[in-house]
Amino acid sequence: MSITPRFAPNAIDAPIRRIDVLAFSDVQLLDVAGPLQVFATVNDIARTRGLPAPYLPRVVAPGGASVVASAGLGLLTHPLPTAQEPSDTLIVAGGYGVHAMSRDAHLVAWLREHAARSRRVASVCTGAFLLAAAGLLDERRAVTHWTRCAELAQRYPAVRVEADPIFIRDGTVWTSAGVTAGIDLALALVEEDVGRALALEVARHLVVFLKRPGGQAQFSAALSMQTAMQTSTQSGMQSAADRFADLHAWIANNPSADLSVPALAERVGMSERSFVRHYRGATGSTPARAIEQLRVEAARRALGDTAQPVKRIAARCGFGSEETMRRSFLRVVGVTPQAYRERFAL
Repeated sequence: MSITPRFAPNAIDAPIRRIDVLAFSDVQLLDVAGPLQVFATVNDIARTRGLPAPYLPRVVAPGGASVVASAGLGLLTHPLPTAQEPSDTLIVAGGYGVHAMSRDAHLVAWLREHAARSRRVASVCTGAFLLAAAGLLDERRAVTHWTRCAELAQRYPAVRVEADPIFIRDGTVWTSAGVTAGIDLALALVEEDVGRALALEVARHLVVFLKRPGGQAQFSAALSMQTAMQTSTQSGMQSAADRFADLHAWIANNPSADLSVPALAERVGMSERSFVRHYRGATGSTPARAIEQLRVEAARRALGDTAQPVKRIAARCGFGSEETMRRSFLRVVGVTPQAYRERFAL
């Protein structure tokens, strides 16, 4: 008997959902193309099973004129929907052109009115600035690209900006972090519409490494350390930095292994004293602090994407006990593991 994931029953009988992605001159190309491809892939899977396509994805822009993305690619667009053709889901893309759009009083007014007629509204990356200009994020939790979170909070103090999550849902309004996070957000919208099994199947079709929960950090601990090491490689420490990058990858895949200083020093072929000195010089952190961050990151993924007991996750991620993991979460994330799961679990 086939165990191929199927659409949720209500998805088959539901009317086609119109997905409108708002674009403009100097839009970020992947903010548009990433979410569109997620919905298009759902349609492709439906057709292979003889089912009606559940989505009508399209790009809209003021005047319906073609727009040129910041990457130089031209996009054919449809005119902005009228009051007689509401969107099921309206997604506002980001990009360098978003600030000019935020000053366009006519567009901001249209967005405010059309959002009220839509089942849900979302933004990708700096598209959050346009939602905020329309007042759609007032008193709501929201996120944008990590480099623009402080600016969003400063310009729109009524918005409760959170810099960490991949995406945030607050009622019928969704916001996502930078660029590829738009794919994560679109997968979450698909999951809400037609179920988790199909959303995972779409992720596999798109060769997405991991269907990330919204509470996962935009900037992974390993990537943050790699960024920190970039400066050190410009100061004659290339060899050590390369070894530590490989070490971080190994630690991320083996959080429950022996990660003591003697074990790690042996793994990179250094004395313990030399390892600690070179590690701090390359990363700006102690080995113990880095290991804690990597283990917390692994636990966050497990808490958000599995139903495993907290005790088992603590052991699997190398904490040894729930209490040890709880203390680490309070230091690194600011909440307990249980509170994190309640907020971000799928």
